[in-house]
Amino acid sequence: MTDQDQRRRRVTLADIARACGVSSATVSLVLSGNPAVAAKTRRLVEIELRKQGYVYNRSAANLRRKVSTSVALVINDLSNPFVAEFAAGVDEALAEAGCVLLLGSSGESIERQRAVLSSLLEHNPAGVILTPAEGTSVSDLSPVVGLHTPLLLFNRQVPDSTWDYLGADNVEGARLATEHLIAQGHTRIAFFGGHRDSSSCRQRLEGYTAALTAAGIKPEPRWMVECAPTRLQAATATAALFARDPAPTAAVTYNDGVALGLMMGLRARNLLPGRDFAITGFDDIPEAAATVPALTTLATAPRALGRQAVSMVMDSARAPEAPARTTIAPVQLVPRDSSLTFAHALEPAATAASKTPRTKRSTRTQGTPA
Repeated sequence: MTDQDQRRRRVTLADIARACGVSSATVSLVLSGNPAVAAKTRRLVEIELRKQGYVYNRSAANLRRKVSTSVALVINDLSNPFVAEFAAGVDEALAEAGCVLLLGSSGESIERQRAVLSSLLEHNPAGVILTPAEGTSVSDLSPVVGLHTPLLLFNRQVPDSTWDYLGADNVEGARLATEHLIAQGHTRIAFFGGHRDSSSCRQRLEGYTAALTAAGIKPEPRWMVECAPTRLQAATATAALFARDPAPTAAVTYNDGVALGLMMGLRARNLLPGRDFAITGFDDIPEAAATVPALTTLATAPRALGRQAVSMVMDSARAPEAPARTTIAPVQLVPRDSSLTFAHALEPAATAASKTPRTKRSTRTQGTPA
């Protein structure tokens, strides 16, 4: 076992019993304050408990016994509809398990994230589900979470961490979106929104770049525009796509919120989304199908991911010594009106108008099974 694995591993009753030369039952009696244990043995066990840093996680024990307990969820942005859907899935699964949800938000602040985690951990949750703030490192989390609380990272990975991770297939999703736009005749395709401090943004950018390269299209750095993944920031950043000629005719956006903000920015420039400019999103939030034009996007099933997150953190609470798991959930391309082929992207309008109406749509699913 490596030093890193040893640090991550939870100290068990068996470890203490083995070091003291007593049974696990005796150690359990000491922890419960049972007077039947001889004073000398009690002192020996208590010294070893301190030496090995044993922490009795009462919430995890309750979870193993199917007793009502709590799980903490710390998210990065309460206003993000994708995050809200995910949180709803977490809450549903916990309610079915007889547990309660402890909810906090970092607001993309590492300092706030540390404070929220510290506060929630005072309630001894059986585990923590965390969407890390941008730029989070292992050193930001380890002193707060410690070695004994099961932690599941969701949607964003933390470099060099050994915690469980659950996320959508970001690389494959962005690749599918880019290939879809290429199939519509676009060659000037932007990647719009998100920050590269976020692993999910870097992964989506990787899929976008790979699809362009495979099609023989050289990625254009000036068409890779960063902005906060919100509707308002995306609307403001739209001008960057048209700062120089030639401008892109389509964009793979970081998420649905960014896509909807880009639509706002395009309309402010008298450009119609879905006619003058093609757009794809990511997440398939409820609003994606209802907006005009309806948004082509990648369905990620956030409620199902929330339920899956609960299952994973409960498994970790029951088996704390199990190796860390990385689970990548597949995504599905959902073509809608925002990315339909438009005449100027392919050929002169008169020629395009003579073709069969564009009514056929297809859905592709590919990714590593969850």
